[in-house]
Amino acid sequence: MIEIKHHGATTGVTGSCHELSIESRHGGRHGILIDCGLFQGQEASDRASAEDLGIDFPIEHIRALVVTHVHIDHVGRIPYLLAAGFTGPILCSEPSALMLPAILEDALKIGFTRDRSLIERVLNLIRERLVALPYGQWHSLMAGGDLGLSVRLQRAGHILGSAYVECDVRDGEAQERIVFSGDLGAPHSPLLPEPVPPERADRLVIESTYGDRNHEGRETRQNRLQATLERALADGGTVLIPAFSIGRTQELLYEIEGIIHEQGLERLEIVVDSPLAANFTEIYRQLKPFWDAEAQARVRAGRHPLSFEQLTVIDSHQDHLNAVDYLARSGRPCVVLAGSGMCTGGRVVNYLKALLGDARNDVLFVGYQAAGTPGRDILAYGPKGGWVELDGQRYDIRAQVHQLSGYSAHAGQADLLNFVEGINQAPKEIRVVHGDAPAKSELRALLEARIGARVVIPG
Repeated sequence: MIEIKHHGATTGVTGSCHELSIESRHGGRHGILIDCGLFQGQEASDRASAEDLGIDFPIEHIRALVVTHVHIDHVGRIPYLLAAGFTGPILCSEPSALMLPAILEDALKIGFTRDRSLIERVLNLIRERLVALPYGQWHSLMAGGDLGLSVRLQRAGHILGSAYVECDVRDGEAQERIVFSGDLGAPHSPLLPEPVPPERADRLVIESTYGDRNHEGRETRQNRLQATLERALADGGTVLIPAFSIGRTQELLYEIEGIIHEQGLERLEIVVDSPLAANFTEIYRQLKPFWDAEAQARVRAGRHPLSFEQLTVIDSHQDHLNAVDYLARSGRPCVVLAGSGMCTGGRVVNYLKALLGDARNDVLFVGYQAAGTPGRDILAYGPKGGWVELDGQRYDIRAQVHQLSGYSAHAGQADLLNFVEGINQAPKEIRVVHGDAPAKSELRALLEARIGARVVIPG
């Protein structure tokens, strides 16, 4: 019997963790996990303790963990998985293998322990378990007897190294191709080749973050980004971008470099105030062979899309505090990219406290804001002149608040539909996960009408 279970991302957009298992008719059960992510925002509110974050499902039969990409809502519970006794390999793409220890180091320091020696032991264990898979090559996890299981990674276009997972499963005479989308990217994203749908999927598990809406086109969002940058130059304000350290920060730097190059905005200073984002920006530079053709052409032309002259990186905490104070007082035009992307913590919170009350400033959201996060509240109440609670205090929102949905790393509704309709041998069953209830419901209705498959929203 071939079975799919879901251990996260069924009530919202975080905590992705899915299980594919096979049970032999002669006895014995074997399986794999696709991701093991952390819950965030409202979904984390009832999981405040380490016990709540622990692995609450059987793992004795799990042979491997397959990582689609290294965002924390897909990998953040890996240390808990190891603590629960998981001893198998961790499979991921080659870029993800380079980035995964770095993102988990940060997660361990924030939510697990400050003990440096313990962190190093966990990271060394993860490095030992990592198996880097090239895109497009099958990897066998089980063969022989009446059971078989192989996996293949394909580019997902979400962040560098992201993948969707094709699984070839055999149970006696029964054979299935089961595909897990992970997080799919929008077409024409900076730096990233577009995802190409699989040729076949008997069953498909697909994300639905933006299942109820579409994104702006790249030209439109570039024009809006340029207008925001020019406004900062005109009124001496700061454009604060709460940016996810992996993916969004690097894509925005790429787009900003293009605007500066084409429009001559040399007076505008760009600041990355996030040690983690700075670290991953350097890793992105090391991974140029995985960039798309447009980015490769810029490099050949002598340009440096992720390390241009106007870019300043802030590392130390004291320099961070100095920058917050200086920008609040000086009125110098500046663009600041700071973590975290949903404003749940990190250095962006200090900027928000200092800058939200000044109408010269702008807060620019470029990624999804989960329910229960300060980012969602700023986006909802900022345009109405409302307030947001940060560290237990209310802050009035007088800064301009904008959202550029086109810079989301997630596919929009049309992109998701195009991905599914692009599968030559259409799926008989589609499972819609990783989305808020309205997004999942609308995507399900469209898929039922256009694909004709059985569409399920797991509970």
